[in-house]
Amino acid sequence: MCCGHSAAQTPAAPPTREPAKAEKSDRSEKTEKDAAPPTKPAATTATKPSPKTESIEVTSGQVYDERKDDTATKVVVNSAEIMKFGDTQLADVLKRLPGITVQGSSIRMRGLGNGYTQILIDGERAPPGFTIDQLSPTAIERIEILRAATAEFSTQSIAGTINIVLKKKVSLAQREVRAVYAQGSFYKSPSANFVVSDKDGNFSYSVNGYVYGNKTNFPYSGTETGFDAQGNRILFRASSGLSEGTGKGGGIGPRLNWTLKNGDTLTWASFLNFNHGDGKGTFRYDSLVGNLPPTNSSVSRYEYVNDFVRTDLNWITKLAEGAKLDTKIGLSVNVNGNKNYSRAFNAANQQNLDRSLEVSGRNRGVTFTGKYSTPIIEGHSLVAGWDTGLTKRHEENNQRDIAFPGVLPTITPINANDAFDAELLKLAAFVQDEWNVTKQWSVYMGLRWEGITTTSQGNIFTEVRNRSSVWSPIAQTLYKLPDRKGEQIRLALTRTYKAPNINNLFPRRVYSVDNKPTSPDYQGNPDLRPELATGIDIALEKFWDQGASVSLSAAVRRITDYNRQGLRLISGRWVQTFINDGQAETKSLEFDAKLPLQKFYPTAPGIDFRINMNRNWSSVDSVPGPNNRLDAQTPFSGTAGLDYRMKNGVVSAGGSYSFRSGGDVRTGINQSAYLTAKRDLDIYALWKVTPKTQLRLTLSNILKPSSVNENTYFDAFGRTVTSTNTPSKPNVRLGLEVKL
Repeated sequence: MCCGHSAAQTPAAPPTREPAKAEKSDRSEKTEKDAAPPTKPAATTATKPSPKTESIEVTSGQVYDERKDDTATKVVVNSAEIMKFGDTQLADVLKRLPGITVQGSSIRMRGLGNGYTQILIDGERAPPGFTIDQLSPTAIERIEILRAATAEFSTQSIAGTINIVLKKKVSLAQREVRAVYAQGSFYKSPSANFVVSDKDGNFSYSVNGYVYGNKTNFPYSGTETGFDAQGNRILFRASSGLSEGTGKGGGIGPRLNWTLKNGDTLTWASFLNFNHGDGKGTFRYDSLVGNLPPTNSSVSRYEYVNDFVRTDLNWITKLAEGAKLDTKIGLSVNVNGNKNYSRAFNAANQQNLDRSLEVSGRNRGVTFTGKYSTPIIEGHSLVAGWDTGLTKRHEENNQRDIAFPGVLPTITPINANDAFDAELLKLAAFVQDEWNVTKQWSVYMGLRWEGITTTSQGNIFTEVRNRSSVWSPIAQTLYKLPDRKGEQIRLALTRTYKAPNINNLFPRRVYSVDNKPTSPDYQGNPDLRPELATGIDIALEKFWDQGASVSLSAAVRRITDYNRQGLRLISGRWVQTFINDGQAETKSLEFDAKLPLQKFYPTAPGIDFRINMNRNWSSVDSVPGPNNRLDAQTPFSGTAGLDYRMKNGVVSAGGSYSFRSGGDVRTGINQSAYLTAKRDLDIYALWKVTPKTQLRLTLSNILKPSSVNENTYFDAFGRTVTSTNTPSKPNVRLGLEVKL
């Protein structure tokens, strides 16, 4: 495990060795190979190992590929692919992967994010206070993209699951240092990380850490335009702003592994990191038509802190007849806080508001997970387990406003001293079986029950409790066409769900300064129910050797109890809250291909091509069309890339182009949005100066795609359009990687 640039990583389970039949459905751990030299296989017949094994593993002289041979649909991206561009942020890695798009901070599959796409770390949901932006790509062994659900993982995965598997194997001594300097027009960011690991008999250890700093300077602009019922412009406001800030952070993550005399393994892993920063911002309206806004300009400054610590203890014991019990207990603490101080002024530059807002929070959590795996009758592999966790959060919000009544326009001060405690209890159990019916046909069956209870109580609201539980039956099958090498068909039937975000359940009001339909207050809904989805997936695939493949897949999801944002006018203020409202449906079609040129032309240069295209459709019954897409779904996305390597391996280079369509989206009965299309082009070059030293140069954001987004509110009296424009510039990154 290697720490990232703003928080540490979730520890992973230790590697073990087990017979293939005992682990066929045990999908979250990797097989650790012995350090001794391999012996010559006695036969050339390939046996199918566990889905938990390495993504590409030599077994009895032949190659096993998880993507091709696993019954459950899975795309596996290895560490070499992850580090190809030398990214320091995981979101930059994900945007190039097949079937994934990144929209702001939302990671999306099938064009859907915001809880529809599940992000796991070593098969577990990230603890509170942890985000993937805090995870360094250097810490990742592989990324698994699961288009259909499995019972072992949480079924909060209507669109799919991205499982990030951290590095855990220690077979040889390692001393590695990596230094990176990145710069663009709006930021500078030096960083460094290290890893030290070694093995002594049945004991191994690894320690990794990181430090980073950044300096940002982001401008933005926008407009707000209002029209009456006849289409006459009655309001126009052009705005501009600048956000400047500095940040710093660091962390360390030790990991200790023991292999006991009876073959059991014990692993202790912990990590600690800190992230602190501060900055300032300015905002102003440059031209005005119509009613004066509450503030014409403002200046602000802020501070933030986000500290995180977690420790895990994992024990794997071998039982009789190839069975195994894997248990893990984890503890975590997260402390975060934000302070924001701002002053607002009218058009005559007279101050009319002084605001102080301080938010502090603390999360404490404990998890206890386990699974029992055993081979049963010939061709079957049974896994059963549990997943429990308890998280407690305490938060305080203190807002102090000083108004200036003699200065127009006047602003009503909002003073608040809110505090609340929340508790989230998760209980889950699952059972699954994978059955090799024939040599060409395998079947996976699973059943998972998952229950979530959320309790919250504060000084401005009485205790509220929200309980939900979901049964998720799952069936998947893989059929390899006889006498048609590498050609196969997949089918999956799933029951998945999307749980409400815990912050959307708290019945407290968050106030906006300029209250209007496009910037309303927000209030949670403690009665919000989860969305339930029934889905079907089908895929046609063709595989060759040398990693060449082509696939075409389709999926449909029918969703009930759809959660949408409702907008209401309450006591003269616009208030937004989530409500359950009707049904929704989403469909998708995906094409993916990896084509090494030398596979088809042996004398060609070492060039590999890759291409992925996604077309998505959706509709929400309770929102009128057209363009009533679910979760502002991306209609079309695609990536294309190539990689080149010299025969001697000293120099390699490549590039990636990605496209994400935009367009109008009907987000509510009286609301719509426009999302701009986005085009990205990144290129890299790697020079291996010596066997232990290499330089990596990356140019990203070459096409300078600006982000223009619009939100519109309309009714019988007219419409209001709010637009924001965030510019973008090319970035350059230079990294030095040294193995000591």
